[in-house]
Amino acid sequence: MTLEREIMKDIEIIRSKRKTISIEIKDDLRIIVRAPLYMKEADVYRFAENKQTWIEKHLNAAKLRCEEKNPPFTAEEIRKLADEAIADIPGRVKKFAPAAGVSVGRITIRNQKSRWGSCSSKGNLNFNCLLMLCPEKVRDYVVVHELCHRKEMNHSPKFWEQVEKIMPDYREHRQWLKDEGGKIIRRL
Repeated sequence: MTLEREIMKDIEIIRSKRKTISIEIKDDLRIIVRAPLYMKEADVYRFAENKQTWIEKHLNAAKLRCEEKNPPFTAEEIRKLADEAIADIPGRVKKFAPAAGVSVGRITIRNQKSRWGSCSSKGNLNFNCLLMLCPEKVRDYVVVHELCHRKEMNHSPKFWEQVEKIMPDYREHRQWLKDEGGKIIRRL
């Protein structure tokens, strides 16, 4: 029995000085596995695989609760958000690109179910139109994040140093996306 890839990639592991392992489904549908510091990652995932039925049951219940509170976006709402993003995001890229010391290729606006932005090796940037439902500083953070990928195509300490140079308070905006972003994206 193996957890579907979709679920496996969404598992967030939090390690601490605990003796037991547990799973928690957050209201924003994050799957949190709390594990002891010493536990091997393979053992953590094996534990999650053994709890597949429980995870799926509780994820489905949480999804239903979310859908009742937040109905899916209409095609018209998505078009409006995309138009707003086309008018907004390129200006933010233009503002922060010099601070990042990078150039960019194309800027594309999409409605993605799993990403706020992405950067290709050719320097093309993609942004989610749903960013228009986020606070301005969060939009700035996503733009800075993607611009920094022009220098570091990973999430290494060097990458985060680049982000912090441009936006010292990035952690606050990153946390907002973790806490609130899922509620927005799930409406697609």
